[in-house]
Order: sequence, then structure tokens, then C-alpha cells
Amino acid sequence: MQEYKHKTYRFFQIYYFFTFFGFGALFPLLSIFLEEEKGLTHTQIGLVIAALPLVTIFIQPVWGMISDHTKRTRRLLAIATLLAAVLGLLYPLWQGFIFLYAGMLVIAVFQSAIVPLSDSLSLSYVQQHGKQYGNIRLWGAIGFAVAVFVLGRVTEVAGSLNWVFVFFSGALIIALLSLSQFPKHGAGVAVSFREGIKVLTKQKSFMIFLISNFLVFGPVLANNYYFGTFILTVGGTLTAVGIAFLLAAGSEAPFMKISQFIIDKLGIFRVLIVSSSVSFVRWFIYTLEPSSGIVYATTIMQGVSVGLYIPAALILVRELAPKDVIATAVGMYSAVGNGLGNAFFTFTGGVWIDAFHVFGMYGFFSAMTFTGIMLIVVVSKREAKQIKLEGG
Repeated sequence: MQEYKHKTYRFFQIYYFFTFFGFGALFPLLSIFLEEEKGLTHTQIGLVIAALPLVTIFIQPVWGMISDHTKRTRRLLAIATLLAAVLGLLYPLWQGFIFLYAGMLVIAVFQSAIVPLSDSLSLSYVQQHGKQYGNIRLWGAIGFAVAVFVLGRVTEVAGSLNWVFVFFSGALIIALLSLSQFPKHGAGVAVSFREGIKVLTKQKSFMIFLISNFLVFGPVLANNYYFGTFILTVGGTLTAVGIAFLLAAGSEAPFMKISQFIIDKLGIFRVLIVSSSVSFVRWFIYTLEPSSGIVYATTIMQGVSVGLYIPAALILVRELAPKDVIATAVGMYSAVGNGLGNAFFTFTGGVWIDAFHVFGMYGFFSAMTFTGIMLIVVVSKREAKQIKLEGG
């Protein structure tokens, strides 16, 4: 029995590694593919890429409800993984903005199901068997980092960016093979935004932080799509894009491991302000048209700006929300940051590149991030005042 549990645990790690390897093969190089292989403008590229988070906002709850209703989470995950792989393989055949946009919408419908359904199964498993979810999810970060490094080299040697879709689909097919060892059903993944929404909108500190998260984390996510374009602009190669992403994504894991210790020492608000400020400084440096050497050196700043921000933000959301609506609060936080923020800054990023070059886009990102930092300060002062009132 113990051997079976250990085997299942390993298969979860394999699934996450290859799934995120697929994501890492495609998404960081997608904007370059659409520009160089398909000839789209950056505004059009922004629209295509923004389709991914926009679809996620509306489709993820649907997958969750289907999963809860059918009790067939593993089967749904297999279907979503397979169809995302097949559609990804066909995507390079499509031509023209309309077809490329529609194709990405369809891919997003199935790709958006992969993370929440696999998280449902893995979280349910670790809770039942006393394992650590972090040790499963960590393999996803490793897979993503390795993929960008590998694909940067492969596409440069092959002279074609079509290979990103081959590796994306191939990795998902390999991940699909590991599902046989997964439990059939996990915890519910549906996020209800109806219940508790009225309560949360009355929580001013929570709502202010949602806006702050939109402004701070939206540019972080959008950067994942445009950083490759930026590297090429400052004189880098596709191999250099892979190395830069390897350094950036690889630096997150160590900080995530020690994040709780740092939060306990400094406090949530200080960690959020510091990590957000690191993002601001990074974007501001990029507005100054730095050399490629400086850009590579700054990639490790992502360890602080993402590795510390994510756990601290999630803890704050749970603390600011009333206990009976925490699930809704986390859902809203994800929808605003990972969904709306990602979509907004991905689309506007493309517009800024067309109008003011990629350096202008990072100037916009830095201004928005600074505004987000100021809002975190506002929330911290509100909460400090509230604690003082309650103590008095």
C-alpha cells in the first residue's frame, strides 16, 4: 500500500513536469512565433495572447461544475489534456489574424482546465496521504524552466518556431500517459462568485488589495509573453531567451521554499511591498534600454518579485476575507490578477509596443506597479489602524 502511494506521488510529479514543460515550450515564445512566423502586429499579438486568460475567467468554473456533477475529474483532465495537445499541433497550420485568434480561443478552452483539475486531484491526494503539494508543484516550475531553455536552443538551430507546438503537444501527450495512476476524483474545483460576493465588496481593504494585485501582478504575467521579444530587441538570440527564462523561473523556487520564514520575520505587508518594489525596479531598468548583460543579471530578481509575492498575497487574501467567504475571496483574487490583470496588460502591452516600442511598454508597467505599491501601503495603514482600534 505504501509503495502504491509513493508511486502515485511520483506520477503526479511526472504529470506536472511534462504539463508545465509544454506550457514553457509554448507561451514564452508564442509572441515571437506570431510576429515572425505569422506576421501579426503587436496589437494583434496582444489580442491573441489575451484570449488565454480571458477564456480562463469564464471557462474554469464551468470545468469545475462539470467535474463536481460527473465525479469524473480524471477523465475530464484526460480529455482536456488530449484535445489541447491535438489542437496545439494543428495551430501552426492556421493563417490570418481571425483564424489564429479563434484557434487560440479553442485551445484556451481545454488548456484552462488542466491546472485546476490536476490541482483538484493532487490537493485531494496530499490531504488524504499527508504529502506536500509544494513538492509536486515544484516539478511544474522545473519543467517550465527547462522547456524554455531547451526550446530556445531548438528553434534557433532548426530555424523555425513551429517546433514550440510540437514540444507543447508532445509534452502533454507524455503527461497524459501518467494519468492512469491518478485517483478518479478530487476536491471540488468550482469557484462560486455568487455566494459571499456582497460581503466581500463591503470589505474595503480587500477590494483595495484586489486593485493593487491587478496593477502589480498583471505586468508580471504579461512579461512572460513579451520578455522573449525584449531579449531579441536588446540583441539576444532565441537561445538567450531560453537562458533568461531558465534563470528567471529557476530563481523562484528557492524563495518560495523560504517564503514563510521571511513572512514570519518581516510581516506580510513588508514582504508584499519589497517584492512589488523589486518588480517596479526591474521594469524601470528595462525602460532605460539596458544591455543584454544587465537584462540577464536582472532575471534573478523574479525570484523575489514572484517567489515571495505569490505566497504573501494569498495569505493576505485569506486574512482580509471573513472566514465564511474565504473560498470566494481566493476565487476573486485569482480572477482579478491571473485573469483580468493578465489579459489587460497582455493586450495593452502589445498596443504600447506598437506605439512606443517595447521599452515604452515597460515604462507603462513600472508606472502601474508603483501605483499598486501605494495601494498596498494604504491597505497596511488601514489594517494597522483597525488593529489599534480593536486593541483600544
